Amino acid sequence: MPSVNYGSVPFQEQIQFFRRKLNIPTESWTDIYNQEHDWAFMVAGANRDAIVADFREAVEKVIAEGGTLEEFRKDFDKIVARHGWDYNGGRSWRSRTIYETNLFSSYSAGRYEQLQSAIGALPYWQYHHSDAVEHPRQKHLAWDGMILRADDPWWQTHFPINAWGCQCYVTGLTEDDLRELGQDGPDEAPAMEWEERVIGQRSPDGPRTVRVPAGIDPGFEHAPGRSRLKSAIPPEYDMQPPPGGVPSRRASEPLPPPRPMPASRLLPPDLSEAQYAEAFLEEFGATLDRPSLVRDVLGEALVMGQELFRDRRSGELKANKRGRGRFMKLLADAVLSPDEVWANIEYQHAKGRAVVRRRYVARFMLPGEQLPALAVFEHGETGWGGITVFSSDVEGYLELQRHGVLLYRREE
Repeated sequence: MPSVNYGSVPFQEQIQFFRRKLNIPTESWTDIYNQEHDWAFMVAGANRDAIVADFREAVEKVIAEGGTLEEFRKDFDKIVARHGWDYNGGRSWRSRTIYETNLFSSYSAGRYEQLQSAIGALPYWQYHHSDAVEHPRQKHLAWDGMILRADDPWWQTHFPINAWGCQCYVTGLTEDDLRELGQDGPDEAPAMEWEERVIGQRSPDGPRTVRVPAGIDPGFEHAPGRSRLKSAIPPEYDMQPPPGGVPSRRASEPLPPPRPMPASRLLPPDLSEAQYAEAFLEEFGATLDRPSLVRDVLGEALVMGQELFRDRRSGELKANKRGRGRFMKLLADAVLSPDEVWANIEYQHAKGRAVVRRRYVARFMLPGEQLPALAVFEHGETGWGGITVFSSDVEGYLELQRHGVLLYRREE
């Protein structure tokens, strides 16, 4: 396994693993956690799409074409200067972390896919500790040379990489290989020792406790690429979290108080589909005949036009679904002035890929109403959705919307 110029010998599975990732902006490294890294490319603290895209290009160049850390640092410096990015940590440490973590994890994910495809010929896997690591972890050293069956559950949490800076790796073995090593069977997997670790002490969402195996850094307790292979099978819905599972990253504090809105923000109940659509679009300077490009509170671009309301099959305008057309201006307010903005990664089995969806959430109080109105606008490359709720269950419905990566929160 290469260690000095790690990306100098790229292979197809490694390249494809990285290229299928989705760019997602974050505030903290804990925003994307554990197996979510199989789907998401992120740089901790890079909270703008343009910055993430530039880092994505620089990392992909190294993975696909090969390149040294010093070569990557030249791109790192250009990106920081271009965007005026104020990052945490020193240049040497931060650039090395981005470089090594992405290269090592993509390499391991590619190897995992290769080994899985050859499991019939290579039924045993051997763990190897790299001598290139300057400060070896004792647990990793203890696992060096261990041979387990490829389907041993231990690999689900311990297939490397297993920590920041880890360069451990796995090779496949045949029955003959096993005998040449003087063994007539695999070793016994170490007993699972779980530890509770506190992460995100400096995260905007605050700290949380996760449960990880001893010797594994938080966020590395999964086999890189494994969730990719599993996602090809439609999963059975399981209400029970797996042992050592990741706590759901739901909102850690209540939404800001509902803002008062004048009654004029509610539209009459007898308008046409076209009039409801026009009422929404005019809030963004658009019409049914003229789309507009607007920037949200994060500075990200959204295109608003009649296509938002055109039924894909019939071509007809649909802007009053379930009689909610009268709330169109509130839905626009959720985009223009949200209380919070969340991002989620979801895997669409019908399309065979993952997508990022951005969710704008806001609550308003209207004159004469006893309950607040909840407006949620969800946007992604595959489509959008809008929901407005006036009901006694608004709080319960609200909490279903507030999960994923919190990108923005309105100051009270």
